[in-house]
Amino acid sequence: MSVQFESRPDLARNDAGPVGASTWDVGTPERQRQAVEAIRKAWESREWPHPGLLSYTVHAGEDGKTLFHYSQWSDEHACQDFFRHGRDARNADIDATVPGIRRLGLHTLELYRSVPPREGDGREPGCVVIVDVEFDGPDKARQRDWVDTVFEALGTDPAPAPGGISGHFHVSTDGTRVLNYAEWESAQAHVDALAGPGDGIGSRTPQWERVQSYPGVTGGGVHRYTPALGMRPGAGA
Repeated sequence: MSVQFESRPDLARNDAGPVGASTWDVGTPERQRQAVEAIRKAWESREWPHPGLLSYTVHAGEDGKTLFHYSQWSDEHACQDFFRHGRDARNADIDATVPGIRRLGLHTLELYRSVPPREGDGREPGCVVIVDVEFDGPDKARQRDWVDTVFEALGTDPAPAPGGISGHFHVSTDGTRVLNYAEWESAQAHVDALAGPGDGIGSRTPQWERVQSYPGVTGGGVHRYTPALGMRPGAGA
C-alpha cells in the first residue's frame, strides 16, 4: 500500500470507527516546520502501515510550537495493532531529525454528532479549531448530553458566526472529554466570532449560557491550527 497525500480528512466517512487525537510540542516555528517535513518523509518512505488506518492528518498550531494529530481507524484492533508494530520506527526517524519532541498524550475518541457544511458550501477550511472539554470524571451519558446542549444552542442561535464551515463532535472512549474538530474559513473568522457579544462563538442566549455553565466541566481549551499534512492509503491499497 502506498501513501497518497490529501488536503483534509473526510470527517463524516461512514466506515470510520475510533479516532486518535494527540498533540506534540516541538518548541519553535522552525522545529514545527522541520517536524512536519520529517513526518512526511518517515511516512512516504514506507508502505502504508495498516489497512485499518483510514487517514492521518497533521495540523500546525497557531502558537508556532504544537502539532495536532488526527487519525481515523476502521476498528479498535487496527489501532492497537499499529501502535504495537508500526509506530516506533516512524517516530524514531522523526526524533532523529527533530530531537526532544514532547508527546502530550493520545486520546481515543468516537464521532458522536456533526454539523456538516451547508449545501453548496464549497469553501476550503483555512483554519481548524480544536475545542477540548474535560469533565470531572467518566460519564458517557454526560458527554453526549453536553454535545446535545451545544446543538440546541447552535440550532436556536439568532446570529450564527458566518465563518464556520463544519463541526464534528467526538466523545472519548473513557468518558472524560469531548473534542470538537471545527473547520473555519480562516483564523480571522474565528477571532471575529469570539469578539462577538456572547461568551465564545455563540450569541448571548439562554441556550449558550447552559453550555457555558454546564456542571462538571473542569477544563479544556480552544486552539487554532492550519492543516499541514494529510495522508491516506493510495489507489489500489
